[in-house]
Amino acid sequence: MSAVILVIEDDLASLDLVSYLLGHKGYEVHRAENGKQGLQVVRSLQPAPDLILTDIQMPELNGYEFLEALRSEPALSHITVVAITAFSMRGDKQKILASGFDGYVSKPIDPEQFVSQVEYWLPAR
Repeated sequence: MSAVILVIEDDLASLDLVSYLLGHKGYEVHRAENGKQGLQVVRSLQPAPDLILTDIQMPELNGYEFLEALRSEPALSHITVVAITAFSMRGDKQKILASGFDGYVSKPIDPEQFVSQVEYWLPAR
């Protein structure tokens, strides 16, 4: 059984690229275009996704707000959440990790390295 990954990204080109790369590698990919939609998707998935990749800067619910809402739900709080963001200034990674994200990938992503970066956070099968 392949891992289930939810990708939350408001930039459709980035969403398509990430979804393609993960899907091509055999992962089951679900998509959302903002944090609010991401919460709806994660609540509807049974079983819950193994991993959530989310942008930080999005409409409706940004990545921080999404993470806070997710962590407040006991049935979903265990899910690994990794930020994929263009915020790559000094201190941004530390701020993101300190706010409760399990990991961080900076944009623009490297298509040749991306899946192996993401696999680090997937549970062993």
